[in-house]
Amino acid sequence: MEAGETIVTQTALSGYPCRRGKVRDVYEFGDELLLVATDRISAYDVVLPTPIPGKGAMLTGISKFWFEKFADAVPHHLIEVLDERMPTGLEPYAGQLRGRTMRCRKCAVVPIECVVRGYLTGSGWKEYQASGRVCGVELPAGLERCAKLPEPIFTPATKADQGHDENITFQQACDVAGSDVMELLRRRSLQLYNQAAEYALTRGIIIADTKFEWGRCGDEYLLIDEVLTPDSSRFWPADDYAPGRDQDSFDKQYVRNYLAELCMAGRWDKNPPGPELPEEIVRNTAAKYREAVERLTS
Repeated sequence: MEAGETIVTQTALSGYPCRRGKVRDVYEFGDELLLVATDRISAYDVVLPTPIPGKGAMLTGISKFWFEKFADAVPHHLIEVLDERMPTGLEPYAGQLRGRTMRCRKCAVVPIECVVRGYLTGSGWKEYQASGRVCGVELPAGLERCAKLPEPIFTPATKADQGHDENITFQQACDVAGSDVMELLRRRSLQLYNQAAEYALTRGIIIADTKFEWGRCGDEYLLIDEVLTPDSSRFWPADDYAPGRDQDSFDKQYVRNYLAELCMAGRWDKNPPGPELPEEIVRNTAAKYREAVERLTS
């Protein structure tokens, strides 16, 4: 934790309607939204009781970086990140909001997680072992854990505010959101992943997979929510990559690995409430987030 850094696990803006996600507090701000990234951390779709100091500001900073980098490729919802200047009415809450809040255009959220995978890991690896497919996409036989795929694949999932997201096929996503919409979002998601992955490699980072979210605003579909953060992506150090094994990471996989050990020991069952995180896990996770942000945005 940096000197003078404020830990924010939950915000309270009186008079502004709020809904709370796993990490973000989302406020109605007239015809706009305020997305406040707290220092909460979730794993296995469970919000853990221990915060990661500085996490919200890091997520906001890296999302802002990607929104600006992609501005010529796709439209997005970010208006500004609240820093020194607060909009009228929010001045009393500056300590809660500064550096961790995105002021955004309000959109109708497409209820599909647009996941792009460039490497075979996580739930994709488990599904591949069982069926040779991931979300209905057939893959070559004999791929190893964490293998680079012949080309990135689009593997949608359902969105869940509570409980577990579920991998689905592209056709199932079309049944939910419409074929024309999903064709557009698949094309855009693959385009952004390829652009980001190419850039990240120049900074020594492999983006193994990531998820994008999209929303409709009038006749436009905008890139929304967080973008290519350590919470929504798997970041691996390129100089240590080797298929056939788990990879070191710059994301919350470090926390997942600790929790997996607890599950194997019968000390947690992946259901709420989540366990407290030891100080060492908190400190090292914050350091990994910070290194990813600095590598990608400096």
